[in-house]
Amino acid sequence: MRNVYASWILIAAFAALPGGARAADAAAASTSAESQEISEAARKAYAASLRSARDLVAQKKYDDAIAQLDRLTAERPREPQARFLKGVALSDQKKTEDAVAVYRGLVADFPEMPEPHNNLAVLYAQKGDLGLARDELLLAIQAAPDYAVAYENLGDVYAQLAGDQYERAATLDKKNRSAPAKLKIVRTTATATPATPATPVTPATPATPASPVTPATP
Repeated sequence: MRNVYASWILIAAFAALPGGARAADAAAASTSAESQEISEAARKAYAASLRSARDLVAQKKYDDAIAQLDRLTAERPREPQARFLKGVALSDQKKTEDAVAVYRGLVADFPEMPEPHNNLAVLYAQKGDLGLARDELLLAIQAAPDYAVAYENLGDVYAQLAGDQYERAATLDKKNRSAPAKLKIVRTTATATPATPATPVTPATPATPASPVTPATP
């Protein structure tokens, strides 16, 4: 079966995105009173260290980046940025299970953030767990109804699920002519968008919406 996940968007840095800014604000609102008393100088130092870690990830110096991110998390456990970027670094290293664990911890602690749900969905889909991917994207949309990336990825999930059913129909009924035609349309549509590489410093840009799929004539 053809892999259609090349066009999926894995968000690498949520702070620069509209949804990410909203999530960061919500996370800040839930911060404890103790962390809210941190000085402006300490906040600037945290931000500078986070930028440095992003640069390390961009340079593929993952061990150094993760060590720095772990230190930041230890210093500010209620700030999600360092944990999120660690998930990105682990994903880049193809350490999928470790990345899933990081994102699952984030969605448990910060359910109002859509980006970890999106990235979990991408990782689940890459493993072929389309039901889990769908559920995470629905949670991302529930958290942020204007989160366009999640809608696009959800469309990719539904396209793959539809393709699987058309393929099964064609296998069970060799005389079926409409199912193979629909399968071809779904597969072509799903693979039409070039891959969107995820980097630790550049947010993914929204893709041009795909044209509606036209049902095949029986």
